[in-house]
Amino acid sequence: MSTVSTKNAAKNDNAGTDALAALKRGDKVVYAVHGVGEFEGIETATIGGEVVHLYVVFFPGERMRLKIPVFKARAGGLRRLATGERLEAALTTIKGRARIRRTMWSRRAAEYEAKINSGDPVLVAEVLRDLKRVREDAEQSYSERQIYQHALSRLAREVAAVDGVSEEAAAARLESIMGRGQTQRGPRGRPGGRRPHHRYHDSPRPKGGVKLPS
Repeated sequence: MSTVSTKNAAKNDNAGTDALAALKRGDKVVYAVHGVGEFEGIETATIGGEVVHLYVVFFPGERMRLKIPVFKARAGGLRRLATGERLEAALTTIKGRARIRRTMWSRRAAEYEAKINSGDPVLVAEVLRDLKRVREDAEQSYSERQIYQHALSRLAREVAAVDGVSEEAAAARLESIMGRGQTQRGPRGRPGGRRPHHRYHDSPRPKGGVKLPS
């Protein structure tokens, strides 16, 4: 197994991966099913007698390293971090009113998981919007809390990667944008207080990413 340049591998595999072609070691990327990871480079392997180029991505939160065929990367949901415009749409979404369908919980739970695993921050935000509880006395079921925390962690990791802050700080601020009270808890028991709304802007972007409100 050997290492090749990202640009040449993407070009040779002709997978429409122009956005990934300029990746450098250490760059943050998002893979739909696993969320934010760190790009480590490209390796080649011989599989079934054919040479295959593989993106190598490490996911610190899961302590897992994946090798993704370059020609399948885009279809599989590998992408760069979301743009400011897309994150702004996600922040707008989580402030909205819940839109819960009148159907069995098992079906809704499956739909929520599919949205989380889509890799689209706006769809992840829809899960948070539908499962958030603004009133302090409004209780979530165990399964609701699990899915809510999964969605919160997934979106918080991407916001944290863009802004250069910790996942806990990003999660707390997302919850404050949703209007959750101080008694509500985010990942690892971090509370979320009320903070002013922040707007993302694509250009110009200061070094280190765009900051959420402090």
